[in-house]
Formats: sequence, structure tokens, C-alpha cells
Amino acid sequence: MTYILVDSLNMFYRARHVVRGDDIETKIGMAYHIMFSAINKAWRDFEGSHVVFCFEGRSWRKDHYTPYKANRKVARDALTPREQEEDQAFFAAFDELKDFIERRTNCTTLQHKQCEADDFIARFIQNHPNDKHVIISSDSDFYQLLTDKVTQYNGISNQHMTVDGVYNDRGKAVIDKKTKEHKMLGDPEWLLFEKCVRGDTSDNVFSAYPGCRKKGTKNKVGMLEAFADKNEKGFNWNNFMLQKWVDHEGVEHRVLDDYQRNREIIDLTAQPDNIKTVLDETIVTQVQRVPNTGVGVHFMKFCGKHDLQRISATAEAHAEYLNAAY
Repeated sequence: MTYILVDSLNMFYRARHVVRGDDIETKIGMAYHIMFSAINKAWRDFEGSHVVFCFEGRSWRKDHYTPYKANRKVARDALTPREQEEDQAFFAAFDELKDFIERRTNCTTLQHKQCEADDFIARFIQNHPNDKHVIISSDSDFYQLLTDKVTQYNGISNQHMTVDGVYNDRGKAVIDKKTKEHKMLGDPEWLLFEKCVRGDTSDNVFSAYPGCRKKGTKNKVGMLEAFADKNEKGFNWNNFMLQKWVDHEGVEHRVLDDYQRNREIIDLTAQPDNIKTVLDETIVTQVQRVPNTGVGVHFMKFCGKHDLQRISATAEAHAEYLNAAY
């Protein structure tokens, strides 16, 4: 089996920035177009078996770490009236898409009030270890999940992210502009470690060790040396993790404490046990839904309502993945 796992909100909202201009309806139409086209391409390129749409809830992470994504509210409050109007229109259009997928197709939809789409994608992969998975998202947080059985497709840039490097939509290696060589993402374990140390500004997760060097000096251990020693937990690991620093409010921090906090927030396989139970129960319930009929007809009606002419011209191809039950 090959599962197509859709980071739904990520794809829909990233698509809005592809279209220039102020026409909201055109932007929404393009968002629908990019979403469906990306899924269809992944379905065909990777010979998909079933599509899973993952949706957002209020994250459990906010209860564990107050600053988590607090910057998003600040950004929303700073929107102009025109931008707020566009936001509301996009939310309404996204809700309509979600309702269609849930009620009129045979795709699986995963959502819970405590969990993020990232949680469901990671847990679904864990629960299906012998299958292949394609994550549709532009979010680099998923790089930590890449294996020989897990790849990522960015429907905005039309690039495939793999453990063997980045490829374009024709399967050719993407060339790094700096190195002039095949663009590589790096070891997924290293990428996760680095983000847990440096933090994640996009999610407002603070650094566990501000100002630390990637490569150490004669007198100070760096991230590379600590990472190389992470299994043995020897001198380099302890020297790095037991360092202390003081923030701008005069509060002392130990690197290990903040690293472990960040790991729980950033590592998509490190959810608390009660959250894993919620994820598992939701997945089991949702994949056992009674199949819908008339999927193709309902999709044509959806396309007609939103004037998706280019999509409706290939409706039969889209109906194939929308109709494929678990």
C-alpha cells in the first residue's frame, strides 16, 4: 500500500500566495486547483492506494509550552481589514473543502481538538510501518520523518524530498545554488537534533542553547560533536548539554532541560502517551467509515460550484483517488 498523506491546511494556505493581485475568488480557485492537482500528481507518480487528509485542532503543545505559536496571533492581529476579509474567505472555503472530503469521498479524514495535522501524519506512518507514504506539504518539519519508505512532495514547488536528496517533478536531481551539486537535506536525525537545539522561530519555540556553534572550538563542544556522542552520552554530549546560560530576564537555563522541552514539542514521534492514545483511537475510528457512493458526481458538482474548469476537465482522474477506500 502507498498512502498519500495531505497536510491539508498547509497546502491550501500556501497556495494563496501563488496568485498575485487582490481578487479573493481567484486566489481561492487557485488554492483548490493546486490542492487537487498536487494530490493527483502524487497519486499517479507514486501509485497511491488511499488518500488521508489531516486537519488541525488546538494543539496539546500549547498546554505544555505557553509560547508555542503565540507569534501567529500577533501576526493575525496585525492584518489589515482587507487581509482579514481574505483570511475569513479562505477559512470558509477551506471548511467547505473539508466538508466535501468528509461527506462525499472515500478518503480518510483525521482531526481531533487536541492534535495537529503533523501529529496524525507521523502517527499514521508509525501505525503502518510496512507501507509506503507520501506526505504532501511544504513544511520542513516533516524532513525528520523521511526514510526509504517515506517521501515528501511539495505541491507548490513541485519538488520531491527524499533521504537521497531533492528531485523535481520529472525525477531529475535539483541542483543546490550554492554548492552546484545535487541538493541534499541531510540526515533526518541530525535535522531533528539541530532544530531541537536551535529552536523553531516559525512556531515560536525558543533555542535551547542560544549562540552555540555548529562545529566546536578547542575550548568548547559544538553541535556536531554532541550529536556524534548522543548514543554513548560521553564527554562531548554531557559537556554540551550541561552548559548553562542566562536569558534577558536574568533566568538561568540548562541546555539539557530546554533541549528535552524542545524535543517533546518538535519531535513528531515524541507525543505524550495520552496524546498517542487519542491519535490511535481517532485513526482506527476514521479508517473504518462506511464507503460513500456517487463520488465522481459529487466532485463534478463541487467543481461546478467553484468554477474549477481545468480540474473538472480531468474529473475522472481525480475521482479515482477520491473514491479509493481504505
